[in-house]
Amino acid sequence: METLSQLVDTIAREGVTDEGVLATMRRVDRALFVPEANRGAAYENEPLPIGEGQTISQPLVVGLMTQALALTDSCKVLEVGTGSGYQTAILAELAGQVISVERHARLAERARSLLRRMGYGNVEVHTGSGAGGWPEAAPYDRILVTAAAPRLPIHLLARLRGGGRLVAPVGSRSEQQLMAIEKGPHGLIEHSLGAVRFVPLIGEGAWSDEEWHG
Repeated sequence: METLSQLVDTIAREGVTDEGVLATMRRVDRALFVPEANRGAAYENEPLPIGEGQTISQPLVVGLMTQALALTDSCKVLEVGTGSGYQTAILAELAGQVISVERHARLAERARSLLRRMGYGNVEVHTGSGAGGWPEAAPYDRILVTAAAPRLPIHLLARLRGGGRLVAPVGSRSEQQLMAIEKGPHGLIEHSLGAVRFVPLIGEGAWSDEEWHG
């Protein structure tokens, strides 16, 4: 069985080069966020089911998304899709404040409880759609979307501060491109980080349940 250290070595070889992100992923034990039935695979570089039809993302993708945000300790971050809370914990280690939104109440409560026990005092986990962000705390310096949208999430970009960055998977049901978008003074600057597959972002400006499953 792989160890946490071996897992992080693997993602370092596969494209995560930011030393701060790698050090954080060595500190945050992924096994704590994986359901007991799948804990034996916690240090494999693959997504795993966490219930409610959701997954904990592949560690390589977590690293690439975090790296693309270029976080500083003064950043206020919106995370759309708390899931297990694993990505949330990594954001909390690197940013000043994290506001996370999860549409599945059971997952939100589980993540909220775990993150509290782990001592992350700079995290708020809310239950809600997330497709429109969490406007009460806007604007944000960074936004991370951990679910796939059919197009650039305009509702979320509206919550982003000038000079800020948004990272999100965008595309069809079968495949998306992981997009890093910077809100520059003369418009949006977009970069693709490669092909990915995520669960859907459901709500206004994203997919409806009927569209995704139709």
